[in-house]
Amino acid sequence: MVLIIIIVVVAVVASKKNKSSSSSSITDSNGNCKDSSIPTTAQGTYLDPCTWYDTTDFNLTYTNFTVGGLPIMGLNSTWDDSKSATKNTPPISTAWGSYADRPARGVNLGGWLSLEPFITPSLFNYDSSLGIVDEWTLTTQLGSAAQSTLEKHYATFVTEQTFVDIANAGLDHVRIPFSYWAVATYPGDPYVFRTSWRYLLRGIEWARQNGLRINLDLHGLPGSQNGWNHSGRQGAIGWLNGTDGALNANRSLEVHDQLSQFFAQDRYKDIIAFYGLANEPKMTVLPVSEVLDWTANAYTLVRQNGMNAYVVFGDGFMGLAKWQGQLTGYDGLVLDAHQYVIFNENQIDYTHTTKVNYACTGWTEQSEQSMDVSTGFGPTIFAEWSQADTDCAPNLNDVGIGNRWTGTYNIGNSTTDVLTPDCPTKNSQCECTDANADPSQYSATYKQFLQMFAEAQMASFEKGWGWFYWTWVTEDATQWSYQLGLAAGILPQKAYAPDFNCSATVPSFSGLPEYY
Repeated sequence: MVLIIIIVVVAVVASKKNKSSSSSSITDSNGNCKDSSIPTTAQGTYLDPCTWYDTTDFNLTYTNFTVGGLPIMGLNSTWDDSKSATKNTPPISTAWGSYADRPARGVNLGGWLSLEPFITPSLFNYDSSLGIVDEWTLTTQLGSAAQSTLEKHYATFVTEQTFVDIANAGLDHVRIPFSYWAVATYPGDPYVFRTSWRYLLRGIEWARQNGLRINLDLHGLPGSQNGWNHSGRQGAIGWLNGTDGALNANRSLEVHDQLSQFFAQDRYKDIIAFYGLANEPKMTVLPVSEVLDWTANAYTLVRQNGMNAYVVFGDGFMGLAKWQGQLTGYDGLVLDAHQYVIFNENQIDYTHTTKVNYACTGWTEQSEQSMDVSTGFGPTIFAEWSQADTDCAPNLNDVGIGNRWTGTYNIGNSTTDVLTPDCPTKNSQCECTDANADPSQYSATYKQFLQMFAEAQMASFEKGWGWFYWTWVTEDATQWSYQLGLAAGILPQKAYAPDFNCSATVPSFSGLPEYY
């Protein structure tokens, strides 16, 4: 009887810790990988370091330790949170303080662990007849080559130098979009299982080394929460919707159960500042009450698992004013809004002067309204924005789809199609060749507009809890990125120009053409 009790207690403790104690060195005296030291059942799997494309900064000791069912991937070493991103921000080990007083100034690593065709067009360079438009169709097409292809991308698109450069630009936070297949895959999924997980963990360590705090962003949820390519699968929304809507909602909670257990570890308690539940759920289509219920359940779950970061939920494109009085009583819950003019038929045609003025007035008003609980939700961040002026970038509106700027945006939906030029002049001057040209060749006037537009948005979003630019880098040097903006002199060199004054008179920009 005593023996049985002891066995049961040990089993329960092991279950709660959810970790195994198997580890062994996998390198010989010359540093070469030796498969013979790895258990046969693990050889060739994602846990086998001998199969990894890049092992830089990983502890090359085989381990199958898990927390919340997720592997530590060798990152069981000590850590140092003494670094500050800038001279004006505290080290990671010291509390940030009020984001209302010291707003986040961050950037996204879009297109890295959650693919987007406009960010990495080379990965989607297929004959249009094959219909390779998102990560689902890409990994289906690649088949057995998907793992090696995507891991090479993960290892080369973002590197240790990326985080050095981000800190040197004067930024202090990094938002890392990743998708559910970093944690789990389900029957029928073609996605690459857990390879991106290892790179997510390494990215966090590189951020730590540079004093950068993390906004964890679950960008793609089971079934797709918005039907857009950056959710993993373009088309129908299968999250909280359709035949498997409830199933996918529960799967998403299971993913958060594992993630929140893992990131509640002491190693991550200071560096994870924001924990995102679902990027851009399309609440203009989804049943609002069900999204609210799911959000409340997800919040409760991650808090019960010990996650102490601010929990982030998306505004669902409903407008910030509609969140007043919603989801009250959840401490540390933060509303996230993404502000762009280029995807809205009634804003992309603003003149350059109007765009700057709108950022100074319209978005500032929305920020202040949202931060006030008597008129809005309360704590609000702006985790995506850009000073992009057009939607001309190839693949920006999905692979092979045209753009609003020139009136070629045709997805077969009469309510959203834009079939006549929608730049400010509404005529043949609405062209993309110059807009997509090398930004270093832009005219001084156009660069002035771009910088003012960026600074006006920064000033506006700092009325909330801060901002995260979309995105740090793209594969094509003519497409918008923060890194490119710095190099071309169209973004401030230290993240923000404190002397920018939205109350000042904005120059009367001439309109189009203005590029050269």
